[in-house]
Amino acid sequence: MKILILANFGMGLYNFRRELLEALINQKNEVYISLPDDEYVPKLISLGCKFIDTPLDRRGTNPVKDFQLMLQYVHIIEKIKPDIVLTYTIKPNVYGGLACRMTSTPYITNITGLGTSIENAGVIQKITLNLYKSGLKSASCLFFQNETNEKFFLSKKIAKGKTRLVPGSGVNLDFHCFEEYPEGEDIRFLFIGRIMKAKGIDELLLAIQAVKQNYPNAHFDLIGHCEENYLQQLTELEEQGFLKYHGQQSDIHSFIKNSHATLLPSHHEGTANVLLESASTGRPVLASRIPGCRETFDENISGLGFEVRSVDSLVDAIIYFINLPYDQKKAMGLAGRKKMERDYDRNLVINAYLEEITNLKGELL
Repeated sequence: MKILILANFGMGLYNFRRELLEALINQKNEVYISLPDDEYVPKLISLGCKFIDTPLDRRGTNPVKDFQLMLQYVHIIEKIKPDIVLTYTIKPNVYGGLACRMTSTPYITNITGLGTSIENAGVIQKITLNLYKSGLKSASCLFFQNETNEKFFLSKKIAKGKTRLVPGSGVNLDFHCFEEYPEGEDIRFLFIGRIMKAKGIDELLLAIQAVKQNYPNAHFDLIGHCEENYLQQLTELEEQGFLKYHGQQSDIHSFIKNSHATLLPSHHEGTANVLLESASTGRPVLASRIPGCRETFDENISGLGFEVRSVDSLVDAIIYFINLPYDQKKAMGLAGRKKMERDYDRNLVINAYLEEITNLKGELL
């Protein structure tokens, strides 16, 4: 079969869906990937994928460019004639879905999160929801990464066909293997994610400053591409000794291994991959009590929750964790690993895709 995958950037496709791509290729399918060219494309090609360079403005709202993207998807589909199209993230989901409808091509959509355009009520939300209704109308199956998102789409009558709930993108339990918990008096907190408002960076930076004043043995490492105008602030805080900003990193496992806990004050998520990877490594997680985060840990057993957009709640959670006995921190990490083994093995997601693709294949024959 010819399988076309529409995505918005290579890092997510390689880091979180590599095993699915390998499984599809091992089954002798021709796998095409359509996304903007970046440093992860050569890695994806080395797996056996056939690359189609597709420029895409992930966060732009220019209707002319978005219409051009849809036409480009139509052109790609007409040229390749895929048997099935898989789509990820908002723009590929919407405009890829519309292109599939226009070309009568079966497609499976993955809702990786609601995004800011839906989270914030108003005109943009209404436009986005209407676009989603059109783009997802004929999807063979909609995968959701958390139950709240699934219920939202059903309540808005956006999801009308088959839906399936999967544990996010799952986690590779072998790659993010269990690591012994670090010893020592210092406590290292780790943030991994895009440096942007929607990831809770404003709250995080204020919380770090508040905590460091009274707990100098607490250290904060931040990893991720700076997508919004925070670089100067990060540089100043680093010079003042509040944090260490490492930029984007290809190997995050070593950072997780050397940390005592992962922090994620995000405003919205599908399912937070960094929390899965951290828990799989045996590290407690401290995260916003929002859909996509709260499901990934058990309160006071494998992690701690705090109120979204609340600096005070975040500070309280960090201080509470700092004051926990070492053995309790270690036990939280062990509990997180067991939860990942039980509920979030990436093979669960791969098998769900292979099952739906097999079903579609049977319908096509």
